[in-house]
Amino acid sequence: MYAVFRSGGKQYRAVKGDVLRLEKIEADEGATIKFDEVLLVGEGSDIKVGTPLLSGSTVSGKVVRQGKSRKVPVVKFKRRQNYLRQGTHRQFFTEVEITGITGSSTKQAAPKPPAADKKKDAAADEKPAAEKKVAKKVAKKKPAAKKAATKKPAAKKAAKKSPSGDKPAAKKKAAKKAD
Repeated sequence: MYAVFRSGGKQYRAVKGDVLRLEKIEADEGATIKFDEVLLVGEGSDIKVGTPLLSGSTVSGKVVRQGKSRKVPVVKFKRRQNYLRQGTHRQFFTEVEITGITGSSTKQAAPKPPAADKKKDAAADEKPAAEKKVAKKVAKKKPAAKKAATKKPAAKKAAKKSPSGDKPAAKKKAAKKAD
């Protein structure tokens, strides 16, 4: 029998007899701990999954030791800023030996078929709604197109430029006649 439980913001898979390294737990060495946040319990093909937790399931363990992990370098650096900070960090941990797993007695295989039927019904309901939305969109687009057709932007007359590109042709002709 195995279980997946939550401790210290992380999830762990445990089998009876395993020794796990968890985030620090305030307990003395040799003390017994119970984890109530069990997410899954399984044995062979019989698997019970919680939503999100299984009620009545617990994982019990015995604290083997408290300690610190290996030293990890920490570097803060910003280029071209004359900024460099170096340090180290050692994370606390608790080693726990799993002594027992108790599963919930309720079976969750029975509720699954009605949920599947609801999904089918929901899928059937969504299709007509999608068709209605398409019809509404088409209806909305037609009046908008008519409004755009009725409004015509004012035409701007661009001054013709001469082949040399200096002055507009009309001004250049007037300048030649004046000479």
